[in-house]
Parts: sequence; C-alpha cells; structure tokens
Amino acid sequence: MLCFLISAFRSRILVLSRSVSLGETSIAFGRFISLDCGLSPGESPYTDPVTRLKFSSDADFIQSGERDEAVDELTYSYRQYKDLRYFPHGIRNCYNFTVNKGINYLIRAGFSYGNYDGLNVYPKFHLHIGPNMWTAVDVIYETDHEIIYMSKSNILQICLVKTGETIPMISTLELRPLRNDSYMTQLGPLNLIFRQAYTGDSNGYIRYPDDVLDRKWERYDWFATDVITTLNVTSSNPFLVPEAVSRSATAPRNSSNPLTFYGFPGEKSDKVIVYLHFAEIQDLKATETREFDILFDGNVISKAYSPKVLQSETKYNILPQKCRLLGTCKVELTRTQTSTLPPLINAMEAFTVMEFPYAETNQNDATYVTIQSSIYRLQLD
Repeated sequence: MLCFLISAFRSRILVLSRSVSLGETSIAFGRFISLDCGLSPGESPYTDPVTRLKFSSDADFIQSGERDEAVDELTYSYRQYKDLRYFPHGIRNCYNFTVNKGINYLIRAGFSYGNYDGLNVYPKFHLHIGPNMWTAVDVIYETDHEIIYMSKSNILQICLVKTGETIPMISTLELRPLRNDSYMTQLGPLNLIFRQAYTGDSNGYIRYPDDVLDRKWERYDWFATDVITTLNVTSSNPFLVPEAVSRSATAPRNSSNPLTFYGFPGEKSDKVIVYLHFAEIQDLKATETREFDILFDGNVISKAYSPKVLQSETKYNILPQKCRLLGTCKVELTRTQTSTLPPLINAMEAFTVMEFPYAETNQNDATYVTIQSSIYRLQLD
C-alpha cells in the first residue's frame, strides 16, 4: 500500500474555534451491497458490531466455490474477514450483481487467508471486472482492494481468476453507490492507491456510520503539527467528507516550510489523480491569513488557495498525470508571501486511472454465464 511521507515534525494543537451555522446535505445514495463471503445462509444476515451495517451471505450472488473460515488466532478488524469462499475448480469464478447503469460504484473486495487450508501458502490470483483485469491480489494479511467504477450496463460481474498453483479466495465484497459529480470516472475507473485522514493518530479506520458513503479512511499520523477542532465542519460539496475526517488536519511545524508529500504508484506508466480535502479549523485572528499554492508534480492545481472556515472543500488535478521522477509523485503545499500561517490539509486520496479495453458483458452474456455456472456446479455435485 502506498503512503505519502510528510516533511515536518509533529506537535499537537487543540482548537476550540468559533461556531458557524450548519447546512444540511441530503442525497439518495441507493442500496449498499455488503457480502460476507462464505457466510452460511443460516447465519445471514447479521449486523456488524463496528459499522452497524447489515452483512449477508454471498450465496445468492455466485454459484461456485466452497465455504470455509480462517483458523489462525489473529484478531480481525471486522467480523466478515473471518469467513471466506475459495474456488478450487475452474479458472474464472464470477459474482453477478444487478446495478444501475451509468452510476459510479465504490467496489471493495476484502481478503484474509488465515491459513484456512492448513497449507501456509498465501494465495495469488487476479481480480477482473467483467472481461477486464482490475488488479493482482497477493493475500498475506487482511487486505482490501478498492476501485471506483461506472457500470456500463445493469449487470456487473466481479471475477476471481486463477493465475498459478494457488487457489483464489475472498472474504468480503462491498458495493457503495456514489454521486456521479464527485470522483471523475469519465477517463477510466479509479483504482485506489490510498485514502489518508490526518487525524494525529494511526489507530484503525474512519468509515460508516461516520462516513455515509462508507469509504475507509486510514488514520494517518506522521511528523507534523496536528490541528484539531471539536466544532462542526460541514461538507456541502459532492465528496461529503465526514466530520470525523475534517475535524483534524496536519501542518508543517516550521511555518515557513512547505508541506510536501511523496508517493509511489504501482507502475511508472500509471496516470494518477489526487483529491485533496481542506477545511480551515483553526480560529484565525484578524491579523492572520492562511494562503498557499497547491502543486502536483510541479503542475499548479490551485494558486493562492485559502481553505473555507469550518467547511470542507476538495481540490484535484482535472487531468491525470504520470509521476515524473522515477515513478515518484510529489504533492506540495507552499505558503504564499502574503500568508502569515503555513498550509494545512485534512485528508488526501490518490488513484490510478485505469484503462478497460473490453466492453462489459451484456445481460444476455451474463445470463449465459450464470446458466453455465449452474450446469458446472451440478456436474460437480
């Protein structure tokens, strides 16, 4: 997993800022699909004690594979990582979903091997969306792969593809509808590199119910100044950054220094989009100003930017770009000459823009695949 390193030193500030009137944002999110893969239908559904989301068995979404569960003694962050479905037969095994055509979906696949087979051999295989390869999976510890994808039809297939000697397996599969006016998928699906919330600690994740879209924000703490407020921070833009993220920020300890992040995509040829989330959460005096330039690999995203007071705002590079220096990306927040305060940032997300060359499976093809899977399963039985 890629992470950005922050060039600064850490201290802590608790800010009790002035209050502002709150706005409300309402949106029809659609239906969450939350599958605990390998869960017995007799135990389905259940409410996850951490997220309070309802998880169901995957039995209605796939007709192949075998159920099992991790046997190691690890403590899993969420219950659904204990169960799993593995696929000892066939090269390609697919989950089939009915979705809304033309809607952005956050798709998250979770894996935890847990030595369920007693072999101590970590699985390696590929994940596909329809006929297109999404990502290579190497399951060592509990891990997720996430993509934001706009479906081109009402049928969505997510497939595990065997590529070697090991057997593909999966623990959890989640679909979350998103607003189409937030993350840009017009140039291709967005494969998540990382999603970091600069909260001053590194314990666990921020997700639902704090985030109504159920993104998983990794709490991230590095050598920088932590700025924190206990007041409400609104988000009126389509990204709906949760308050649990926006109430914390990081800034360079030396106010004259820029805030610089370095990161490494998977391949030198990858094109990257970064989403930077800002809110002014410090109580500024009449003589204080915060203004900075936002640059991504030397290209200006925004000049002389000032975060809005107790209101989240998002900046990003409209055109994806390759990282210049040996595949290394640099995000730099540089204080302007007229600013009295250093830059700050609440959170950052980075994605590679993928190219899916093949058309999605149409509904007739998906029906054929489902029928063939059923026939194959009957032959096995």
